[in-house]
Amino acid sequence: MNAAEFTLEALETPALTKAHLADLLFEQIGLNKRESKDMVEAFFELVAGSLIEGTDVKISGFGNFQIRVKAPRPGRNPRTGEAIPIGERRVATFHASAKLKEQIHGSIEQQGGPSEVEWSLGAE
Repeated sequence: MNAAEFTLEALETPALTKAHLADLLFEQIGLNKRESKDMVEAFFELVAGSLIEGTDVKISGFGNFQIRVKAPRPGRNPRTGEAIPIGERRVATFHASAKLKEQIHGSIEQQGGPSEVEWSLGAE
């Protein structure tokens, strides 16, 4: 079954959650509820585990998840204005694939939206 055959009509909230993904596997693929939940959990544990180990995660046609090390920098307590050093840290970033960007861009054009979209999916 390809991704275009999945429908998201049952979404009650504007966000797609792990519970919704498990429900979709149950309804549209036929897995039982426990298997669906376990499969979704296993997928996200695998992605998170790979990122924690420092391995990039590349999902063809969707995008890349990467770990980036941010350098230490000076910061400020917004309440007191006191200077506080912010240490080096690792952050996860996501970069959408060209295919996903084209699909999103196409859906905006179909809705009568702007003809150009500015992308800023990577965290800085």
